[in-house]
Amino acid sequence: MLLDEVNNLGFLPNRIKEARGVQPSPTSQELKRIYQLNTEYEWIYKEKFLIQPALSRSLVSFQANKNRAVYRWFKYKESFSASLIEFLLGKNGASRGVLLDPFAGIGTALFAAADSGMMAEGIELLPIGQRVIAIKQIIDSGIKLSEIETIARWANTAPWEESKQRESFTELRITKGAYPEETQIQIERYLALIEKENEKAREILLFALLCVLEAISFTRKDGQYLRWDFRSGRSQGKNPFNKGKILYFKEAVSAKLREIIADLHAAKLSDNYNVEPQSRGDIKLHNGSCLEILPKLPRESYDCIITSPPYCNRYDYTRTYALELALLGVNEEKLMNLRQKMLSCTVENRAKNLLAMNLAWKSAIQIADQQSLLQEILRYLDTQRKLNLLNNNGIPRMVRGYFYEMACVISECARVLKPNAPLIMINDNVRYAGTSISVDIILSEFAKNLDFEIKNILILPNGKGNSSQQMGAHGRKPLRKCIYIWRKR
Repeated sequence: MLLDEVNNLGFLPNRIKEARGVQPSPTSQELKRIYQLNTEYEWIYKEKFLIQPALSRSLVSFQANKNRAVYRWFKYKESFSASLIEFLLGKNGASRGVLLDPFAGIGTALFAAADSGMMAEGIELLPIGQRVIAIKQIIDSGIKLSEIETIARWANTAPWEESKQRESFTELRITKGAYPEETQIQIERYLALIEKENEKAREILLFALLCVLEAISFTRKDGQYLRWDFRSGRSQGKNPFNKGKILYFKEAVSAKLREIIADLHAAKLSDNYNVEPQSRGDIKLHNGSCLEILPKLPRESYDCIITSPPYCNRYDYTRTYALELALLGVNEEKLMNLRQKMLSCTVENRAKNLLAMNLAWKSAIQIADQQSLLQEILRYLDTQRKLNLLNNNGIPRMVRGYFYEMACVISECARVLKPNAPLIMINDNVRYAGTSISVDIILSEFAKNLDFEIKNILILPNGKGNSSQQMGAHGRKPLRKCIYIWRKR
């Protein structure tokens, strides 16, 4: 937390009040304790913090994947780039053995590691991430000339337009009315017709559709939710949102199919369109929650972990990717189950009974109980809730759940890593109710007590700003966006 931030929060006026014999408010006292503790920890970690000019925001995001064949097909904003994984593997001497990513997303770390010759394992909960990884594995297993020709025929002739058959798909409360009426019809015709193709062609055609759902809908992914265009007919309030051009179905799908074909041609393919043998490592994906799967993995069996857990920023991926989840058949009940199984990063998560899930996490939970900075932050947020000063009363529960669950995840990572193996984590600091939360420091403190040595915390040169709500109340002040480098003792 910067000094000007402290002044803006009212500490200097409170000192004047103290001099006059006026007792400062409990909220100000709590903020002061958080600031003091945070300052002490930043002093302890001052030799570990390293600003890395090479770590641009495009490198530590999906942006750098836009020019990468296969990686660019599906726009997954929460992903990091393949170039970042290559940079981190090289920088930390991890080029052999097995890499694990407990929050695999769309598999960027898995495929970058496999391309370098490593074996890779991932854990992913959301069906959209699982599907993207599966389609990449299908591509790697080899595509025949006949399958390429099928995809090209669909791109060039749009056969669904002449079809009369239609196949309906799941509609959720939060996706109802997401498409123009004609687009809805085109999607249903497309889904019915792809069933006549062979498995690989069908999977690629379905994947192309998943890639364009946002572009052909009235919605735009906007962090915590789907934002609706004014043309949807949904109530817009005082500031109706205009997402710009909404692509026609044929325009969007044909363009995506041509992009896929171009990338397949650009890949080193043999005469019969089978991928040439390479020194690529195998990839294994575990479908489900890392809190359920990590404890089942064997002890000291991985040579490296690279991961980026959901940030403690209220982003609900079951909402932002609701269009894709609905098309994949996720109904309301499944959606609620997915949301609850996710790491607590949204205000809709209920508290998890971690000890009931795994008694072995008792020591990790005690470490979180004893972490002084975290406990001060939780007390402050609880006070804000009681005073009705939070924009959502679920924030304290979410923050508590996030850190306690991450303590358990870090504990499991220590268990499954080989001695001296690195754990590399990409994460952001956050701010709630005017106080910065040093996620990097708190998680590193957990790690120190869970058999890790803290090597470095690499900091992006340009920090991250606040949410719009926080900017309105407290101004735009930078937060650290970091990559943690820990090593198993």
